[in-house]
Amino acid sequence: MGAENSDRKHKAGVIMLAVVLLLLSVINCLQPDKLLSEAERRTLKQRPFLTLDSILKKEYSDEFEEYAMDQFPYREAFRRMKAVSLYGLFREKDNNGIYLVNGFAAKLNYPLNEKSLKNAIDKFRYIYDTYLKEGSGELFSCVVPDKGYYLAEKNGYPALNYEELFQNVEEGMEYTQYIDITDCLGIEDYYRTDTHWNQVKLIPVANRLAEKMGFLEQLSNQYEESASGIPFYGVYYGQSALPLQGETIRYLTNNTTQACNVYHYETKETTLVYVTEKLKSSDPYEMYLSGADPLLTIENPQANTDKELIIFRDSFASSLALLLLEGYSKITLVDIRYIKSSILDDYIDFHNQDVLFLYSTLILNDSYSLK
Repeated sequence: MGAENSDRKHKAGVIMLAVVLLLLSVINCLQPDKLLSEAERRTLKQRPFLTLDSILKKEYSDEFEEYAMDQFPYREAFRRMKAVSLYGLFREKDNNGIYLVNGFAAKLNYPLNEKSLKNAIDKFRYIYDTYLKEGSGELFSCVVPDKGYYLAEKNGYPALNYEELFQNVEEGMEYTQYIDITDCLGIEDYYRTDTHWNQVKLIPVANRLAEKMGFLEQLSNQYEESASGIPFYGVYYGQSALPLQGETIRYLTNNTTQACNVYHYETKETTLVYVTEKLKSSDPYEMYLSGADPLLTIENPQANTDKELIIFRDSFASSLALLLLEGYSKITLVDIRYIKSSILDDYIDFHNQDVLFLYSTLILNDSYSLK
């Protein structure tokens, strides 16, 4: 009798599993494919085209598997269940390469990719040799540490060899004055759920740069702090799939930031330095200078100097550059992930500007997007 009951339970379990899989398959067939995952901030795989060539090369089955995983019904709910189970039940130390320490989410960033670092340094050398070797102002370089610098090694996670990275940048860019900002920051100066640093915590960083670049006396450090009323969920919120708490984006304003205008070369539009409409977008950090942009200029009509600055940068500079405005009449920001280095003189008249290379360890350790 016991064996018969066990057999019935086994069959019932198999039938229930089959029914669930059938229902999910029907739902998957009926629901329209999604283009984007807002949580992960990436495009989702779309149904691949079925061709004889793709079948013979076994490409179709691989592409269809990726498509099915991306378009699976209730995918976000299953991702959340998996993440919570891994952390809470199985005590895994990371999920999708994201780990948590005292409420701060960070991404595993190791080991040091020496080829990538050399690639970045070579790109910067090309810019120096082509545009800056003669006739430029003072040249500076600075590396922004990612959150792992303050979290990984001391909490038992694999850590990038940061000191070697810093040293290679300093030695490989000997034509610049290297500025160390690592002691101006701590983990509390970054958003808990995002890659980026919190602008209201960056005055010590701005002062360090201004001191080394020779315009510290120009900075008033007088700001009013404003706050977004919309909860901010950073990129690690979606990538980790964990129920992390939302944060508040805060930003600093004064007469200078309010007087400046930003010209975007790609769109030919002029905006304010803070584009608050972006707070409602999928990436609220884009409120700083409208986010990713190959080339833009910020004009400061209240400047007490005619000096100009060019910043070769990634997204970390979007919030920091606004704290340097008082030192220059014009700041040009160049992101060579989106514009080729070989055509910069079509847009920029290089004539004795100061230049700052400001890049995060995340970009330097994965630099193949630099053009």
